[in-house]
Amino acid sequence: MTPFVDRIASAPISWGICEVPGWGAMLPTPRVLAEMSGLGMTVTELGAPGFLPDDAVGVRDELAQYGMSLVGGFTPLVVHDAAQEQATIAEARRVATLFQQAGASLIISSPVATWDWAQPHPATAEELATMARMFRIVDEICEEHGLRQVLHSHVQTMVETDEDVQRVLDTCDVNWCLDTGHLAIGGTDPVAFAKEAFDRVGHVHLKDVDLSKVGPLVRRERSIMQSVQDGLFTPLGQGDVDIAGVVEALESRGYDGLYIIEQDTALTDGLPAEGEGPLVEVTTSLDYLTQTVAPRLAGA
Repeated sequence: MTPFVDRIASAPISWGICEVPGWGAMLPTPRVLAEMSGLGMTVTELGAPGFLPDDAVGVRDELAQYGMSLVGGFTPLVVHDAAQEQATIAEARRVATLFQQAGASLIISSPVATWDWAQPHPATAEELATMARMFRIVDEICEEHGLRQVLHSHVQTMVETDEDVQRVLDTCDVNWCLDTGHLAIGGTDPVAFAKEAFDRVGHVHLKDVDLSKVGPLVRRERSIMQSVQDGLFTPLGQGDVDIAGVVEALESRGYDGLYIIEQDTALTDGLPAEGEGPLVEVTTSLDYLTQTVAPRLAGA
């Protein structure tokens, strides 16, 4: 199995790359990719529209300049609303085609309430059944394109709370992107999830969270953007999530996938100088994984 430290990568959002208006400054793509590759990372996720080219050849060529490749990307889909079935299928096919041609392996689906991210509501039994059916359809689309779907539970989506997570686990067999931060925000223990749902874990996002800042977010008093700007996510090892415990639980069972440092960041004071900004925080997180977590795994 590939050593743990060789399976660590990061995502563009760790450099503040987000399509949400007002999120913050956007670093130039060449700088982000150069900083990623400079940390030894060889894969990344797609990032916000405009970060990488719109076509598969462009994506491959851009990443190849930095010795990198694409693993997949975050893909919002409306899976609970039967009226959106054809739109969801069309979007899944569009993304699957792009990712297949770009050499990716994953669609990281997230079950938004509406295409413009309206506030979610507790799914009815009928909506839950529709969700399970749509996850199966997206799985089939992925299989046709040589990809795998992994479900990303996420704050302010239809799979947010611990109850949401458990209901989906109980009603369908979709695989998961274990996102330590969003699970914790929603009230799910990420270590327990890693142990109890290990057979469903197909991808991992590592986020650490300052849980003292979660309340206003889950009460809808603050947006995700505002919460990130308030410092919701900390460098790995500096928040309240047991990142090491999650990694140990997965590695002890033979998980051999990637660990993506996906530490949502917002640049609200303009572009940082070269060598400063997100690079410093991602380096801090990487150091935690290589200097604290990896030795614990070796001594287990």
